Amino acid sequence: MQSLTVIDSHTVGEPTRVVLSGFPGLGGGSLAERRARFRDAFDHWRSAIACEPRGSDTMVAALLQAPVDPRCCTGVIFFNNVGYLGMCGHGTIGLTRTLAHLGRIGPGRHLIETPVGVVGVELHADGRVSIDNVESYRAATGVTVEVPGYGTVVGDVAWGGNWFFITAQSPVPLDFAHRSELSAYTLAIQRAIDAAGIGGGNGGVIDHIEVNGPAPDGSGQARNFVMCPGGAYDRSPCGTGTSAKLACLAAEGKLAEGGIWVQQGILGSAFECAYRKGERGVLPRITGQAWITGSAEILIEGDDPFAWGIRGGAAQA
Repeated sequence: MQSLTVIDSHTVGEPTRVVLSGFPGLGGGSLAERRARFRDAFDHWRSAIACEPRGSDTMVAALLQAPVDPRCCTGVIFFNNVGYLGMCGHGTIGLTRTLAHLGRIGPGRHLIETPVGVVGVELHADGRVSIDNVESYRAATGVTVEVPGYGTVVGDVAWGGNWFFITAQSPVPLDFAHRSELSAYTLAIQRAIDAAGIGGGNGGVIDHIEVNGPAPDGSGQARNFVMCPGGAYDRSPCGTGTSAKLACLAAEGKLAEGGIWVQQGILGSAFECAYRKGERGVLPRITGQAWITGSAEILIEGDDPFAWGIRGGAAQA
């Protein structure tokens, strides 16, 4: 019997599972090096934590690590049901709320180390969390892709901690009732982008598809639908996706430095956002809230045929 201690939360609808203890040691080095070691030697632990029967296709998990940078309160490696993330906005909000719940941090500013850089967070007295994300930028605009069943789709390629293809074209309204159609559409775009060999900068893989438009609730706010790696849509407005969108708005001159952008997700829950100018793009600040949903001891029995998770209906070796 092996065990791990976790705390679960959700950030305006999207779950985060923080792994506190019980995970095998990943050694030293940078967070990027430890993430590679995790992927190469301990990937079965990822699926045990994030996949069914203990997790789900919506689950993002956060493995706490000792930071290299002594200014940081913790290091973290984010992962989900199919792989590893450079950064995770909603997950960072959930992680910050969890650290506060544990009494490890209090209200104020803190630094968290990720595989793609140091991220600043601010825990507000009312429980909200602001993230000062990694520098985000638009790498390409007016990118076209032929999507079977939908025709030509035009969008931007942008970095917000993960690579995104962002389009304003949608076959249906951006509301929760159309989540199945939006899922089919964004997955079709993902397949078309993969088939066309369209990527991000420096050989980066575009693994998030984002559809943006006006919120249909008459609020005058924006709303998005974000398809994440693994085929699950983001229940939150997606922190890294919103960061990438801010970079596109800034590049188009549609949002000034310091201006407020309210970004709804498909549930109608929202992040409040702004940016400062960076060297290449923008330095996003994303504010949202998370709530603790549970704490647990995950148990892994040696004779359990699904001990290391289920993917595609098969046990993971």
